[in-house]
Amino acid sequence: MLTLGSDDILLDCHADDWQSALNSAADALVAAGFVEPDYRDGLHDREAQSSTFLGNAIAIPHGTPESRQYVKQTGVRVLQFPHGVQWHDGQQVHVLVTIAAQNDEHLDILRQLTHVLDREGVAEQLANATSAADVARLLSKPMVMPRLDNDTLCVGFPAKDLQELTLAAAARLRQSGCVDNTFISAIASIEPTWLGNGLWLASHPHGVAQPALGVAKPPVRKPNVPAC
Repeated sequence: MLTLGSDDILLDCHADDWQSALNSAADALVAAGFVEPDYRDGLHDREAQSSTFLGNAIAIPHGTPESRQYVKQTGVRVLQFPHGVQWHDGQQVHVLVTIAAQNDEHLDILRQLTHVLDREGVAEQLANATSAADVARLLSKPMVMPRLDNDTLCVGFPAKDLQELTLAAAARLRQSGCVDNTFISAIASIEPTWLGNGLWLASHPHGVAQPALGVAKPPVRKPNVPAC
């Protein structure tokens, strides 16, 4: 997952052309200890094959498979160019997400950045950002908080056993539109995991429309009180 800290982002960079911008990106990777200086040639060779322009003023330069021998450690450096750089395909670039990849990590980063590509105004916001935190916020995929409300709770359900209680929680999620029948079938086929303190967990990735927590709880048993 692409997580960016303040040390990963270089603000207010300047370059007369895309070659100079690419050299600055290579220097940033070298300074971070991610690559050896020869990785610079890999960035230029990859760019000669086809443009790494992604969209919304973002390019993701990375090396060729042959240049992976110069990668010491997988890492990312983000360079912001407030005045922009004209890329070799004619596009205007304000941010380089430069990748030192030992394998195909650039594909994961590309997938994580796709949420930025259709957001109106992002290019201008990236150009005008004055802090590393702002750039990181714009590029990072927002965390999705799982749904947990009255519609996903099933309190006081008279279950006969743990499996029935588990399916009751899953049914709540289906009724709330968070999962479909595929999820119900998957949950029915697995054993819940004991977490301790009276808690059990059942989870599955199939059939999920929205992250959510379904909670089922049996009725509270009242202690037997001897009659007076």
